[in-house]
Amino acid sequence: MEKKTISRDGTSLAYGVTGQGPAVVLVSGAMSTGGTVAPLAGPLSERFTVVVHDRRGRGESGDTAPYAVEREVEDLAALIEAVGGEASLYGMSSGGALVLEAAASGLPVRQVAVYEPPFAVTEEAARERAVYTGRLTAALAEGRRGDAVELFLRSTGMAEEMIQGARTSPMWEGMEAVAPTLAYDDAVMAGGRVPGDRLAAVDVPVLAVAGGASPAWMREAARLVAEAVPRGTLRTLEGQTHRVDPSVLAPVLAEFFGS
Repeated sequence: MEKKTISRDGTSLAYGVTGQGPAVVLVSGAMSTGGTVAPLAGPLSERFTVVVHDRRGRGESGDTAPYAVEREVEDLAALIEAVGGEASLYGMSSGGALVLEAAASGLPVRQVAVYEPPFAVTEEAARERAVYTGRLTAALAEGRRGDAVELFLRSTGMAEEMIQGARTSPMWEGMEAVAPTLAYDDAVMAGGRVPGDRLAAVDVPVLAVAGGASPAWMREAARLVAEAVPRGTLRTLEGQTHRVDPSVLAPVLAEFFGS
């Protein structure tokens, strides 16, 4: 990340800019940095000024306690101001919930696109999220970062043998480094259910995208988001999963942001 800007609370945010045209800010999800969504920047930069950043507490960006979702909304406001004062937003996974909240908060946003924001679609799933929140909070409070990472990976459905394999891999140190931000994404999800009342305040076009090969609940969550916002559209990418292929997603985003 070659650039820095300062959020309202003094937190330093690292970001990079590529391309030219209307600004599009890419927002990553849990256990990730800007590098996770960076592969979208290349194809989108042919038509847009694309901003990739490390969310607070990750990568080259700073952090300031205590955390609040409002601070991350202010982070996006600072990035939008840095690239001209208006932008479209794309959010991956829980980053999708964040960009929807940013739009509902009245930031100068033209359009919002989200890929599989992981909202719970049943009462049982919401109860499981509450259990996860409690266990995550305890693990982080006790400094058990590795256990926090395990909790998250288990919540995604990762097999136990793969989780234990990850613990012995070179990437584990980096995962533990960003473990505290799992609480940030948990806060962004606000209990897990689709926030219908909040999404009703999003008065810009919203594209909710899901993979056709993703679990049914992820596709359902995307549908519920598209229905909850006043100007929502649902798009399904056949054959794609939560690990969406950037070469498949980028043209869909370019078409939407260019409309």
